[in-house]
Parts: sequence; structure tokens; C-alpha cells
Amino acid sequence: MFWLSKTGMHELAHPHFADADASYEDARYAVFGVPYDGTTSFKPGTRFGPRAIRELSFNFESYEPSTGIDLADVPVTDLGDLEVVKVPEALVDQVADVTGDIVRDGKVPVMLGGEHTATIGAVRAVEPEVYVVCDAHLDLRNELDGTPYSHGCVTRRVLDTVEDVVIIGARSGDSEQFAVAAEKTRLYSADTVRDLGIAAVLREVLGEFGERRIYLSIDADAIDCCLTPGLGTPEPFGLTPLDIREVVRTLAPHAAGFDYVEVAPFDSGQTAAVAAQMVREFIARHWVAGR
Repeated sequence: MFWLSKTGMHELAHPHFADADASYEDARYAVFGVPYDGTTSFKPGTRFGPRAIRELSFNFESYEPSTGIDLADVPVTDLGDLEVVKVPEALVDQVADVTGDIVRDGKVPVMLGGEHTATIGAVRAVEPEVYVVCDAHLDLRNELDGTPYSHGCVTRRVLDTVEDVVIIGARSGDSEQFAVAAEKTRLYSADTVRDLGIAAVLREVLGEFGERRIYLSIDADAIDCCLTPGLGTPEPFGLTPLDIREVVRTLAPHAAGFDYVEVAPFDSGQTAAVAAQMVREFIARHWVAGR
């Protein structure tokens, strides 16, 4: 079902996420990586994201103080990286197949990206009632560079199957995309988050969707690129890492699937460090909630 990149096996000091030592049979959470950046439209490199996130995960203590649990005691497995195909449509199908197996086996999928295109397949398999994404970009194009499965079309493709979509942190898109967002999504721009505060935004989201199954996707570029610069499509004036932490802490108990994508690790490690910590926070909060 899974294929760990041969290149990754030789180059990685840590080919798995820290403390993800459970067997697949015993695991509640199944981590897997999608080292793909085949539709990148600015700077390539997100294919190295899963590797960097795993490496940085070993920087942290297994004890998670905000929940009081030790992640070494939580049944998590890391299935490695997909041996990805190059065609984006096929990549989406591949991710959907893998995620579908995880869901059918009663486990929670945790995906490490890689570009955002992979999320289309994961959402298709999880079949959530609500899709919540933190992203600098609306990703509501119907097509980009000749494919409807570009990283710039992710939220548009999700809308094909999920009626309720919440976008948090967006600050980039053409006029057509903003019109689609106004009509078909609940949009909280980065400026709105700054004006209202992330706590108020999340109260609204929970008030509307808190009793429904959520898929939570974090695009690394939702965060201001001046804070986490390891990005393929950097945008300034965005959210903060603390904003993202509040999103993950608040929504993890309601989530049926999670991903952290678009880490292009050409900085000093801060972007991958935030990603690794958010994966830990997601697992801890979901586990404590007993979902």
C-alpha cells in the first residue's frame, strides 16, 4: 500500500515522525508523506517538506505540556512517503486510495506535504461534512497551467464534493476567485483575523460547524512569510504561528483528517519546525478528546 522513497531511506537520519512507533494494526493515527511539487507555479521544493518535518519532529520532547500527555504513549505509526506519480490527476487518485485504506481501517490520516494538490485526494477519501483550510491563497481557480488539479485549484476541487468550506487567512487571489469565495465559502481573510482575533473567528466556526465532521488542512503559507520563509509561494501580512496553533488546538477534536502542506524547507528550519509541532498538537488534542 505504501512505498518509502529509496532516496529518502538513504538520505534521512530519521525516516519516520518522532514517537510514531506503533504498528499499523495498533495505531490510531497514520502519518504519511506526499513528496510532490509537480504543479508548482513559483518556487519548487515542497517535495522535500515531509523529510524536513520528520527531521524537525525529533527536536521536541515527547511530553506535550498543554495536554499533559506523552506522545510516546499515543499509538501513532508513520507509513513513510508515497512513491508519487508525476501526473497531478493520478497523484490525487493515489492519495485518495491510500487515505481511503487508512479511514476504512478506523484510523485518522495525518498527511505531510508536499504541495497542496494532495489534499484533494485526502478529502475525497475522508468525505468530511466541512472543509477548513488555513491558506494565503484562495485556490479557487477552475484550472491553472492546463490542469484542474493544480495547487491553485485545491479549494475549487474540494467544493465539487464538500458543500461547506471555511477559508482562514487568505490574502491572495484574482477577482473571480474572491467572487466565488464570497458566494460559496465562509472566508476569513488575514485582515479579518487581525481585526477580530483568531479566538473570535474560531468561536464562529465552532458555532456553525462544531457538531460536524471536519477535515482540517494547513497550508504553510497561511503564516506570514516573514515569520516562516520556507515557502514555495510566499505572501507577507499573514497569520502568525500562534494563530495556527489556536486553529489546530480548537478544531482537532472535531477533525476526521489532517494535513500540513506546502513546506519548502530552504530556510533555517523554522517552517518545518512549526509544521512538526502542529502535527504533534493535532494528535495530542484529538487523542485527549477521545475521538
